Amino acid sequence: MSETDSGRTTNPAIVALGGGHGLYSTLSAVRRLTRKITAVVTVADDGGSSGRLRSELGMLPPGDLRMALAALAEEADGIWARTLQHRFGGTGALAGHSVGNLILAGLTEELGDPVAALDEAGRILRITGRVLPMSPIALTIEADVSGLEGDPRVSRCIRGQVAVATTPGKVRRVRLIPSDPPACPEATSAIEHADVVVLGPGSWFTSVIPHVLVPELHEALLYTRARKVLVLNLAAEPGETAGFSAERHLHVLSQHAPDFTVDHVVVDSGSVPEGREREHLARAAEQLRARVTFADVAEAGTDRHHPGKLAAALDQVIRQPRPELAGLRVEGRHMGQRVRSGLGGKERVSWR
Repeated sequence: MSETDSGRTTNPAIVALGGGHGLYSTLSAVRRLTRKITAVVTVADDGGSSGRLRSELGMLPPGDLRMALAALAEEADGIWARTLQHRFGGTGALAGHSVGNLILAGLTEELGDPVAALDEAGRILRITGRVLPMSPIALTIEADVSGLEGDPRVSRCIRGQVAVATTPGKVRRVRLIPSDPPACPEATSAIEHADVVVLGPGSWFTSVIPHVLVPELHEALLYTRARKVLVLNLAAEPGETAGFSAERHLHVLSQHAPDFTVDHVVVDSGSVPEGREREHLARAAEQLRARVTFADVAEAGTDRHHPGKLAAALDQVIRQPRPELAGLRVEGRHMGQRVRSGLGGKERVSWR
């Protein structure tokens, strides 16, 4: 990351993690701040065109990867980006498939590697940055869901991203199958060398939390020197987070990854009323060792983030002095052994 004469940082290396429309919003925002972008995308989708190609060809579900490519295309509204997103109509074999999904399927078969296929598609689209899968293998999401039986205390196991995202019950916990999946090596390297890491917004249980459930990604997120920013959704989603407050979103993230911390939580100022709700949110953020930034980031009349407003909010937090994170600091890694020692009465984390 370079600095201008005034000391303001420019062109930071930003890694954005997520999937679907949430990641599309983040990428549309951060491309206004830098050209050094890496999108790390969930690979658990099992519905629609992605689910069909995943099942029939044994490939990574391409839909969320396609959307990330479109968000970073040189001309985001140009003919190639629009064609990539075009979905066939009709009732035949192609009905419902996106052009971009089929292109990624063909490139993957030709090149024999999903990362090489994404890089080639990125070259054709002249994207800003790079798009990577979170794992080189397709993953399955499984959830414990209550409220589906007569006894509300009884949980049922629901399997599959679509089933989890649309369940009428309350999602209590999610996990990945396999439980110890590999991470894409290029993704962990990007996180380790990033200046800023942005997680969210997006479907909380199926696009955001899965990133902290992949062990190697989780470790990279714990020990990166990057400033970490969590972007909250504008509203609870029907199905998986119905009835969730902003505070509850943070609690469930902490429950899935108790040692995960961030520097900033960005919240739309219109989605959380002043007073008690903001106080509760601030306390929940303390569990993540984060400070909360409220900003107008919504596209008027929608539950979507406005790219320009979100870019301004992210730029604001990136330029803030770095929080102390309660005295915790990572000094390096070696042989996977953590050593804690005192720092002015507080702990620091170093590696020996």
